[in-house]
Amino acid sequence: MRQQPVIAVVGPTAAGKSDLAVDLALRLGGECINADSMQLYRGMDIGTAKLDLSERKGVPHHLLDIWEVSVTASVAEYQKLVRPLLDTIETPILVGGSGLYVRAALDELEFPGTDPEIRARLEAELAERGPRELYERLRVADPVAAEAILPSNGRRIVRALEVIEFSGRPFSATMPSYEAVYPSVQIGLSVPRPELDERIALRVERMWAAGLVEEVRSLPGLREGFTASRALGYAQVLRFLDGEWSEEQAFEETVRATRRFARRQESWFRRDPRVVWLPYDSPDLIGLAHEVLEGARH
Repeated sequence: MRQQPVIAVVGPTAAGKSDLAVDLALRLGGECINADSMQLYRGMDIGTAKLDLSERKGVPHHLLDIWEVSVTASVAEYQKLVRPLLDTIETPILVGGSGLYVRAALDELEFPGTDPEIRARLEAELAERGPRELYERLRVADPVAAEAILPSNGRRIVRALEVIEFSGRPFSATMPSYEAVYPSVQIGLSVPRPELDERIALRVERMWAAGLVEEVRSLPGLREGFTASRALGYAQVLRFLDGEWSEEQAFEETVRATRRFARRQESWFRRDPRVVWLPYDSPDLIGLAHEVLEGARH
């Protein structure tokens, strides 16, 4: 069991998490561990705002670029990969906005098995009828799970119904608790909503200017990837490349979808009473974060 707490830097997209994590690592002699589900994919660099080598400032970064885009993301697999790092790195700094991945790293989180036949049948229903009908079924079978899952999140709805059917237990029985496996200090970056919306629009502009369309076009296997092809920016650009949308539509939809996602991220992390929120634009953000860490150690 760790004596020193794991440091986690969390919050919505475009809040500045990656930069703060690097600054903390430089000050503390730490190493960063990615907890952004899309930064696990090789080749998805521009659209996930992955730090390049110069921006990492010599700080070791773990769990970046480990999966091909054709691989379906697995929180259970991530947990198997991240736990040994948390056990062996002296000062690990977990950084990312994928709330379930942060919880899989730090907390008790049960992963029930899968049934390929049930999964395939439910996915076929999802493709044919859309998520609404399946969501209504989930609402009847497990209201607690339905409350925690967006009606539009077909992948999560299918997973919940799969677990209910093959295990005979509510999916909500397997959902994350706040029972920690590792002691942690979680720092959330807080950005006022209008500013966050503006930062997201600017980030998407920069991604487009940096060549996001070309990145999507040049990624072999992206269309076959169940998870990667649905990533923010990538899904919208694919629709542009397929002729469904104009490039301007793809851009605007990426901004809109990212803003919606940021609200969900913030809502997820705000529910966790362990997160200490700091203003993203504090003149001495690193100093404030260091004070939080020192306070937790005493």
